[in-house]
Amino acid sequence: MYTKITLLCLAAVALARPDRPAPAGYGYAPPTPAYAPPQPSYSAPQPSYSAPQPSYEKPEEGMPFDFEYAVKDAYKGLDFDHNSNSDGKVVNGQYRVLLPDGRTQIVTYTADHYNGYQAEVTYEGEAQYPEPQPYKPAPSYSAPAPSYSAPAPTYEQPKPTYGAPRN
Repeated sequence: MYTKITLLCLAAVALARPDRPAPAGYGYAPPTPAYAPPQPSYSAPQPSYSAPQPSYEKPEEGMPFDFEYAVKDAYKGLDFDHNSNSDGKVVNGQYRVLLPDGRTQIVTYTADHYNGYQAEVTYEGEAQYPEPQPYKPAPSYSAPAPSYSAPAPTYEQPKPTYGAPRN
C-alpha cells in the first residue's frame, strides 16, 4: 500500500510541473472583440456669431426728491440719520451711524447711472473698549412699606373688685 501512495504522489508532482503553461480561463479561447466604436459622421460646426446688441436702454431721468430722517434714542443707544437729495440725474446724500465702539461712521455718497455708487467713509471720535462689567440686574420691586400704625393701648386703670376689710 505504501508503494501505491508513493506512485500516486510522484504522478501528481509530475503532472504539476512548473515548466508547463497554465491553461487560460476554463480552457476556452478568449473572445474576439465584436464591438468597434463608431466613427463620427458629422463635421464640426462653423462659427456663426455677430457683434452683441446692447441689452439696455438709455436710463430715464428720475424724479427730483429731497428727504431726511433721524433717530436718537439715548436709552437704547441708537443714534443715526440719513439725508439725500436728487435733481433727477444725480443723487447726493449722507448718513451717520453711532457704532458700538463709540465712534460715528459718516458715509457721504453720490450715485448716478454712469459712475454708479461712489462713497466716502469717514469716522469721528476714537474707538473705546471699556472693561465689561458683570451683569447685576436691578431689583424689580421695592421693600414693602408698613400699611398700619403701632397699636394704641385701649385699657383703663383696673378698679378694685373687693370691699374694705371687716374688723
